Amino acid sequence: MPADVPRRTTASRVTDRPGDASPFALGLLLRRAHWRAAAVMEEALRPLGIELRHFAVLIVLVDRGPTVQRDLVSATGSDKAGIMRVVDDLERKRLAVRKSVPGDRRVRAVEITPEGVELFDAAHVAAEPLAERLVAELGPGEPEQLTDLLTRFAYPADSEA
Repeated sequence: MPADVPRRTTASRVTDRPGDASPFALGLLLRRAHWRAAAVMEEALRPLGIELRHFAVLIVLVDRGPTVQRDLVSATGSDKAGIMRVVDDLERKRLAVRKSVPGDRRVRAVEITPEGVELFDAAHVAAEPLAERLVAELGPGEPEQLTDLLTRFAYPADSEA
């Protein structure tokens, strides 16, 4: 152990077991919760022929309208190559199209198609019973409380995002 690192006699070793007091516990718990929620949402999307990564782009397009690919990268937390593959998939499925941006021939905006909007709406219908199953272990009012807490955690009041 380096000399400048303080030595603790009762080190908290990180695990992902419930009740872990490690400073990493919250992050690990959020990661596990994300995996569980993502698996349930993938189950809802699978019969529609898309994956969560595709749906993430559709969410941005529904929310923002036509969006340039570089903005899709930051909005979805993806990388440039990943977004290009997702947009290629969405175009092949006729769920989105790339269109020229007036004033800049090099930039293309991605726009959701009517078929994409239809699939987006169908995904919400398909996800409803699965989303209910996801929170079935929670008591009355707890799903709303969890949503409120996670919203405040993800979007702190003092942040600019």
